[in-house]
Amino acid sequence: MAPTLSTALDVHFPIPQAQSDAITPIFFSRRKSTIYCNSSKPPQNPPAPKTPSLSEQLQPLSSTTLPNKDQARLLSKPKSTWVNPTKPKRSVLSLQRQTRSPYAYNPKVRELKLFAKKLSDCEDSEDAFLGLLEEIPLEPTRENALLVLNSLKPWQKTRLFFNWIKTKDLFPMETIFYNVTMKSLRFGRQFELIEQLANEMVSNDIPLDNITYSTIITCAKRCNLFDKAVEWFERMYKTGLMPDEVTYSAILDVYAKLGKVEEVVSLYERGVASGWKPDPIAFSVLAKMYGEAGDYDGIRYVLEEMKSLGVRPNLVVYNTLLEAMGKAGKPGLARSLFQELLGSGLTPNEKTLTSLAKIYGKARWAKDALELWEEMKSKNWPMDFILYNTLLTMCADIGLVEEAEQLFMDMKQSRHCRPDSWSYTAMLKIYGSGGNVGKAMEFFEEMSEVGVELNVMGATCLIQCLGKAGRIDELVRVFSVSVKQGIKPDDRLCGCLLSIVSRCESREDMDKVLACLQQANPRLVALVKSIADEEYCLDTVKEEFKGIISDTKDDARRPFCNCLIDICRSKNLHDRAHDLLYLGTLYGLYPGLHNKTANEWSLDVRSLSVGAAQTALEEWMVTLAKIVKREEALPELFSAQTGTGTHKFSQGLSNSFASHLKKLAAPFRQSEEKAGCFVATREDLVPWLKSRSPSPAISV
Repeated sequence: MAPTLSTALDVHFPIPQAQSDAITPIFFSRRKSTIYCNSSKPPQNPPAPKTPSLSEQLQPLSSTTLPNKDQARLLSKPKSTWVNPTKPKRSVLSLQRQTRSPYAYNPKVRELKLFAKKLSDCEDSEDAFLGLLEEIPLEPTRENALLVLNSLKPWQKTRLFFNWIKTKDLFPMETIFYNVTMKSLRFGRQFELIEQLANEMVSNDIPLDNITYSTIITCAKRCNLFDKAVEWFERMYKTGLMPDEVTYSAILDVYAKLGKVEEVVSLYERGVASGWKPDPIAFSVLAKMYGEAGDYDGIRYVLEEMKSLGVRPNLVVYNTLLEAMGKAGKPGLARSLFQELLGSGLTPNEKTLTSLAKIYGKARWAKDALELWEEMKSKNWPMDFILYNTLLTMCADIGLVEEAEQLFMDMKQSRHCRPDSWSYTAMLKIYGSGGNVGKAMEFFEEMSEVGVELNVMGATCLIQCLGKAGRIDELVRVFSVSVKQGIKPDDRLCGCLLSIVSRCESREDMDKVLACLQQANPRLVALVKSIADEEYCLDTVKEEFKGIISDTKDDARRPFCNCLIDICRSKNLHDRAHDLLYLGTLYGLYPGLHNKTANEWSLDVRSLSVGAAQTALEEWMVTLAKIVKREEALPELFSAQTGTGTHKFSQGLSNSFASHLKKLAAPFRQSEEKAGCFVATREDLVPWLKSRSPSPAISV
């Protein structure tokens, strides 16, 4: 019989709030109520209140007091403490395991194990299995039956033997028989069968112990049946059984996968308060959860908890923390964590190095990436296929040509890590970014020779390289080969072709690229023609533009608009370029383009193309001229931010933007304090705006 549990819990009663976008202060009334779980003798006076489910007790305040989940940040941790006042405090890790049977030392054990192996190896038919059971060398007593059951390997055989024991009715079926059978079924991920056995135990008054619940919950987790795992954990909770370390770690992971951050932390803190000492697996779950959310405060909370509880991270935890640091955008902390890993005496594995390489590549930390590469070679750290490709991608992100070539050569000479499509794609990206068309085409031809198919990303890199070099005929050939190989052009490839259209100097080249784009996205070609049409109509363009943008992936929408603006500027259709900038702003493609404070107004064009940035600058000058004409108040300082490219081959906006400012004779100068930032004072800008009235920008 499982012990009963009586505990005082904090029950929160949220006050309904008005429907409003703003968050207003909310006050709560809190009262203590006593909950009795599975009590054999409920109190007579007053009657026992209804037991709320565990999910209700762990329900975060955010779900009832905030208008949406995005505003629920884990800044304050739940303070409830789960204690059992009816019995002395004991550790949640006091596992309720069955004692080892003295029968394990019986000299007949070897004979029974050999028979169990014979059963495991027999054919899969039920008749053959039952026929072989007639040859059992010893009488199927409780101990003999348990030994054979525990020795069977395929879950199907375990189930057949278990059912055979039940039909023989030689002795009462106990919890341990069900537990052994369930564990075998768990290896086969047979949750439905496990749940059937659990319900059978309940029907036959066979008690479910800690191991039973743990097996059910962990199997549900392995089968991704997270709701079932939570359901059985709540049933366990109500019986008063204390979860062991395996169950705690498993259910924490389940809640994390369900995105229930508040419940995870609440359950974690209740477990710790009850005497549970979390193992590295539990901390790995917490770190992964916070990493997925990009929550740096949460990651820091995990690190502090580990230190306070004296838990030393193992390699799994370090790897999870590194992944979390990468998703949270903290390359500096990832580097410090890696140094801590080395200082602890652990040796990084392929997963560790892959995570760090991704982080350095994404952050474009060339120096640290090179140091990592040199350290890997000098210490002969392990390399696998994924790590090779990650390092190649890192080199492509940063522009490390020689290092990438050496890596690629190492892969060619390796038995187990031969270059694949992604390896070649990284090399195409490196040579394409550097404008090395010859090398890029050499790798393209080599792919055909060795039988490695081009993927859509590789095709995009190569086509972009050929387009920048003006080698349109080769571009068309690469596109045709890609389509024949079954590549379906995605939004990124369409954006690449659209960008090349804006660079074409001759009508013939433009038509060739548009013919490729016609195969990939006919609606986009129709929009280009509508924009350039002599009978241009903004309303028509607006409808076509809206339809295309709605069907385009989020990360390709702004590039599409940028390219369309560039096409207009290349054809000297500046008015239409301004119309497209207006449409892009209307449909939310340029958030944060304008920023205002009391002392400074700024224009942020870091996510715009050259043509779009020039158009945005002109539009801003027109708007400021109108404000000056109305004699409205202006701030002391104006700034325009282009940013600076961190890639070795990045051209950036800064030079082009500076040239356009010079062409306009605008009084903006490069900031001495911040690269890629142009500033102008009110005293300099206002006279210039007045002198260029009525349209200071477009009149150039």
